[in-house]
Amino acid sequence: MFRNVHPEVPVVPVPIGVVTVSDRASRGEYEDRGGPGIEAALAELLASPWRPERRLVADETDAIAAAIIQLADVASCPLILTTGGTGPALRDVTPEATRQVCHRLLDGFGEEMRRASLREVPTAILSRQVAGTRGASLIINLPGKPSAIRTCLDAVFAAVPYCIDLIGGPRLETNPDHCTAFRPKA
Repeated sequence: MFRNVHPEVPVVPVPIGVVTVSDRASRGEYEDRGGPGIEAALAELLASPWRPERRLVADETDAIAAAIIQLADVASCPLILTTGGTGPALRDVTPEATRQVCHRLLDGFGEEMRRASLREVPTAILSRQVAGTRGASLIINLPGKPSAIRTCLDAVFAAVPYCIDLIGGPRLETNPDHCTAFRPKA
């Protein structure tokens, strides 16, 4: 795990945005399981100290977009993970909100998450997850089910730290017991 090589310098945990998109959870009618699912996965995948910046919003394009913008532009989260709202239902608008606020889209993330999910469930082809960047923030849409969240993160997380390096974010180290981040050899 993480080892502070300069103990005289305090380590500041990296803020990571966790956005749960759910009408029912935002009204208090349903327990949010997606956000905790993301946090549980990150607790295993990351060795760097981090802290969640949580948001819970309704399935509304403007609310989702505002949460992502706030996490990227104000909270300076180098990684923002959304959960929910990625299916074909009329209220599922997370990909639209994400596309609206991203400066660049990274199609490979969605492609690989769907490929990995398809090995487990045939309905993975209904998923519309997208990923992209906004300034120095990487935004990735994830499904709402905790097991599907883990499948998707396991499929793409090795590329996440290097992507964050490339867009000017802080260096994130992964836990080699669960994920080995890819970085080109110098």
